Amino acid sequence: MPHARPKLLIVDDDADFRESLAAFLQAHGYEVVHAANSEQGLLRARLEKPALIIMDLMMNERTEGCFAIQQIRSSPELRDVPVFVASALYQRAPDFGIPPERSWLGHDEFFAKPVDLPRLLEAIRRRLGGQPTPTGEAQP
Repeated sequence: MPHARPKLLIVDDDADFRESLAAFLQAHGYEVVHAANSEQGLLRARLEKPALIIMDLMMNERTEGCFAIQQIRSSPELRDVPVFVASALYQRAPDFGIPPERSWLGHDEFFAKPVDLPRLLEAIRRRLGGQPTPTGEAQP
């Protein structure tokens, strides 16, 4: 029986980034939904039940994504959903004192913008266990 394509949620205030990343991920067999801010993102996450969330940190508010991740981690229905951060935080604030490798946010992976798409795709496949095919069937 075919499996549904894994659904990914992109939360970012940059429409060009959302659309280009969505097109890339859809071309690799994923279903993609997106939101322009953390409020919309949290609502979509609860409604859509994504397999993984890609979250920007600095949107309308500088720490908007940080608070959204805290809400995800404290929500029983969302706490186990992997969250990948895609952010220009260290470009905009190079003196920010906490390295991205440290799990201070509760995120699973950190990707600096501009995002290395092959690295992101590999991390998604590794996290979700397999690679979707165009027909939606998971590969072993």
